[in-house]
Amino acid sequence: MQNLKLFVTGHKGFETPLFHEIRAILESTDAIVTKVYGGVEVSGALTAAYLICLHSRLANRVFCELARASAEDENRLYDAVYRIEWEQHLQARNSIAVSATVSRSKLDHGHYVALKTKDAIVDRLRNICGSRPVVAKKQPDIQIHVNIHHNQASISLDLSGDSLHRRGYRTRHGGAPLKEHLAAALLQHAGWTRAAASSLRLLDPMCGSGSFVIEAAMIAANIAPGLERDYFGFSKWLQHDAETWRQCIEQARQAAVAQPGLRIYASDYDAGALEIARDNARRAGVVDLIEFSHQQIADLELPPFEGQTLVICNPPYGKRLQSEQGLSQLYSDLGDALRRLAPARLAVISANPDLLHRLKLKRLSRKDVRNGPLDCLFAIFETARESAADRSATVIDSGLADEAAVPLRNRLAKNFKHLQRWAKRNEISCYRLYDADLPEFAFALDCYQSEIASEQLWFHLQEYQAPASIDPALAEYRIKLAADVVRELFGISEQQLFCKTRSRQRGSSQYQKQDSRGEYFQVREGEASLLINLSDYLDSGLFLDHRMIRDRIFRSARAKSVLNLFCYTGTVGVHAGLGGASSVLNVDLSATYLDWARENHRLNHLDDESRFQFLRADIVALLDNPTKFSLKPEYDLIFFDPPSFSNSSKMQQTLDIQRDHGALIMRAMQLLAGDGLLLFSTNRRAFKLDPDLAPKFDIRDITQATIPEDFKRNPRIHRCWEIRHPHA
Repeated sequence: MQNLKLFVTGHKGFETPLFHEIRAILESTDAIVTKVYGGVEVSGALTAAYLICLHSRLANRVFCELARASAEDENRLYDAVYRIEWEQHLQARNSIAVSATVSRSKLDHGHYVALKTKDAIVDRLRNICGSRPVVAKKQPDIQIHVNIHHNQASISLDLSGDSLHRRGYRTRHGGAPLKEHLAAALLQHAGWTRAAASSLRLLDPMCGSGSFVIEAAMIAANIAPGLERDYFGFSKWLQHDAETWRQCIEQARQAAVAQPGLRIYASDYDAGALEIARDNARRAGVVDLIEFSHQQIADLELPPFEGQTLVICNPPYGKRLQSEQGLSQLYSDLGDALRRLAPARLAVISANPDLLHRLKLKRLSRKDVRNGPLDCLFAIFETARESAADRSATVIDSGLADEAAVPLRNRLAKNFKHLQRWAKRNEISCYRLYDADLPEFAFALDCYQSEIASEQLWFHLQEYQAPASIDPALAEYRIKLAADVVRELFGISEQQLFCKTRSRQRGSSQYQKQDSRGEYFQVREGEASLLINLSDYLDSGLFLDHRMIRDRIFRSARAKSVLNLFCYTGTVGVHAGLGGASSVLNVDLSATYLDWARENHRLNHLDDESRFQFLRADIVALLDNPTKFSLKPEYDLIFFDPPSFSNSSKMQQTLDIQRDHGALIMRAMQLLAGDGLLLFSTNRRAFKLDPDLAPKFDIRDITQATIPEDFKRNPRIHRCWEIRHPHA
């Protein structure tokens, strides 16, 4: 078995950080890493599985798929499992355990599926080997997992054995501790990395059993989280390569080196909890990297420090604190303590988010998190923070050597200072920063803020193709200079700036890939979480100039049926769904974009397939014959945003929106309910609406009202109309 198909799961809501972590872990291998719904898929050699089990701080399970088959009934499931050559994976004397998950399938009882799977394995081994394995519920030699979704079964080995969050160091705890992989994910979200540990100090003032500080110390010392585990699901697997595993362990041990001058502090008002945390840290091998102290929050003190302090904690809740003091006072004391430590940042996971206002701190970000059975909020606050505009001014003073950069640098800084304030007031995290404001620097620059880690920014620079009159060498020099200015001005790395050339696109070329990284980032717009891709396509997957149009749809979609034509990545469908639409049909000809649209809907828990549907179709053909595609007779809201031109080989005929829009709108209006609304938008320059439409419909040009603040320098970015039936 040279090439394995692995599926890695982590804590729900942290799939994107898990994807990036696994990519980094496997960077030196030939493994292919892909983010999918619910986790990460990896195609690679056995070493990839070992490295993930050993080094991943965010994963909890690593499944190795053996087979995929139809499982519409118990007989088909039994046959599919029986056909697997189990004698290649385990010996008859091994112990096994079988688990199962089922969803939207005829076989809807997980325990029954697990029993049938176990029966098939046992029967095959007994028939071939003359004896059968035994079932062991605790640490079996081999663990098998079956997942059935839509009657399709994936039969896998669980190579992790126990969940990977069980590092092995925590034998005792008090109260309600965080699982280790969740603690690691929250630390990363708050900005604690091995690199950051050299300039930050970290404090958990309510350390409990020590999950945060121990995970933080292991990150800073580069200690692989699986290094001291004594049980994995692959240990007795017949495909296990003991020598390769030994080499992975040895390399991990050699890479574990503590940074000098680490500043990690743990305190608690409960002396017993503090002793448990110290014992756990000793077993993890990091007790010497953490300073423990018995302190009350109200009296919290730390040694003087010039840099910033990161305070991270999981405050007690309800009954845990009932006999000591009120929760309200605890949050007030925590806010006071942070102000004494300024400049400082507080990252807190709270089961009582209604008390966070007692901190009286400026909140930077928030994220819903599930901690065991509890719905919690993970919020980040700060006491003082140098503004990005101030940082920009400092960078401007340092300057680039080339005087040609000065006007561009000043314009970018001016735009950023204005737009950052506007974006913050309006809770906008993705916006256009520059759009060919200076003729000699013809490019657009968009800024995207991560929803996962609010301090993470990405910049998308799209160069407009220079006219033939401009020397190509000069155009290339200017764009390289612009990229240097952006990186210096905003203090970002090469990996945070994505550069493209936006030439005039014709036909299918506008959809062609620029790269094949498969790297998606999660951003927020209004109530929606959305995935963008800044490397593989010309556009990011989120048309920022349509932000106000999507907001209109969000506010008007309640209880309405929505038809989203040329749906692209489904962002309009997501906003409609979050706005309470009764149904949404997303239609596009591209299978790639439809998959992306499905992922966006799933990310927002819009996965009810009876309400949120996706149709791959040539929309010109669909509007010609809607009954062929089983469309509803009418829709309350239609969004129609076609490309300017397309001659895709998948289409029956070419599309020129200036030439064809009149006929297409006429056909689309036949699908619109009597009191419905069709929104038509186009980014075609010099577009003119067909005058023959005006006598037939009530048409209102709403372009000016749909151009956001960050696009007002380029008000021709799109045109938009509301179209209704007469007297609707």
